Amino acid sequence: MDWILARGPAWLTFFGFFAAAFSAGATGGLFKPGAWYRTLSKPAWTPPNWLFPVAWTILYVAMSVAVWWVSLSGSPWALPAVALWSWQIVMNALWSPVFFGLRRLDAAFGVMIGLWVSVVSTTAAFFVVDPFAGWLMAPYVVWVSYAGALNLSIWRRNGGAPEAGAAPA
Repeated sequence: MDWILARGPAWLTFFGFFAAAFSAGATGGLFKPGAWYRTLSKPAWTPPNWLFPVAWTILYVAMSVAVWWVSLSGSPWALPAVALWSWQIVMNALWSPVFFGLRRLDAAFGVMIGLWVSVVSTTAAFFVVDPFAGWLMAPYVVWVSYAGALNLSIWRRNGGAPEAGAAPA
């Protein structure tokens, strides 16, 4: 661990990744669930609303540490792994505006498929670079798998895109 402390500018890199992750997460604050989401039919296994920000905060910290760790590894696979991480952050940032902003449950599920593929690919690449980074991403794979199943269930229960044509609140 001394080598990390000796690389002062490495901490700036961490904060850059951290800022990118939390910027993606900020879309959840810009496009909040609101009354529309409360009216949707949801499965019994839907978590309570307070759990989402807690889970996402933990996941954003873990994925920031993981990508930072990979970026410092010196592995020839680090750059492609970081590129995959960057792509999954873009997909992550897209989901809330599509689901909550546009209220397009069908399109949001399409985004979720892309997010899941990018998260699994990133996690696999991280395992190649450094297993510690891969394990830090593993809970994210589980959460996105669960979130994808939840998105699909809500879409199926609510007939696609509720309030089609209605202006989002």
